Amino acid sequence: MASSNQGLFVWYEHLTKDVAAAIAFYSDVVGWKTQPFGEGGHDYTMWVGSQGPLGGVMELPAEAAKMGARPHWMAHVQVDDVDAAAKLAKKLGGKVWKEPEDIPTVGRFAVLADPQGPVFSVFKPSGPMSLHDPAKDGEFCWNELLTSDSAAAARFYGELLGWKILEEMDMGPMGTYRIFGVGDRRLGGMMTTPKGAPPPPMWLYYASTSDLDAAIGRATRKGGKVMNGPMDVPGGGRIAQLMDPQGAAFALHQAPRK
Repeated sequence: MASSNQGLFVWYEHLTKDVAAAIAFYSDVVGWKTQPFGEGGHDYTMWVGSQGPLGGVMELPAEAAKMGARPHWMAHVQVDDVDAAAKLAKKLGGKVWKEPEDIPTVGRFAVLADPQGPVFSVFKPSGPMSLHDPAKDGEFCWNELLTSDSAAAARFYGELLGWKILEEMDMGPMGTYRIFGVGDRRLGGMMTTPKGAPPPPMWLYYASTSDLDAAIGRATRKGGKVMNGPMDVPGGGRIAQLMDPQGAAFALHQAPRK
């Protein structure tokens, strides 16, 4: 039976060099609590929002660091068959960074890269996962792909994950902003970044905050940097894109004031 979460973002993982420092930073900036995963001292800590766990934080694996990976955020997208997804990603020109593997009692996952380079994970949980309301404070609410070719990326993810382009917005000199989703549920956007502009092709994840300016203030006081913003976005919301003190990019979104 196909899962109703197919193609949806279900978990957000932060891989970092200093887990304690990352926890102190994001707990203050975004307001998450943490709890250890499982019994017996597993080396994994979960981020917990008002609706329960939404992701985790762990030390950047040595093998990833050796391959040049820096601290980063990575999302897990739910699929019905991890092995088939990994095989298809390769066929479509992507890479498999970590072959499909089981996490006992949790599920099966693989770490993939699309043909332009951004890394993400496909995941099939062992049991049902309940989706969170992304509008609530501290929840991830938008998933943005900054890439060298958003038209090619849209085709890749469409074939691999079933995402559809729901709207295309003309951003003038910045080109087309493609809003993608599953069914009529909007999940995020894709845009082509100017050649040679920072950052390199990557996924960027937005957490909801009820007070963007206050959250930016907390981030910069703790050693974070604002890369872009704060700025207004269509629909009345405001966003900012930041870098945490260890060099991982993340973003914040404040919904339109009611």
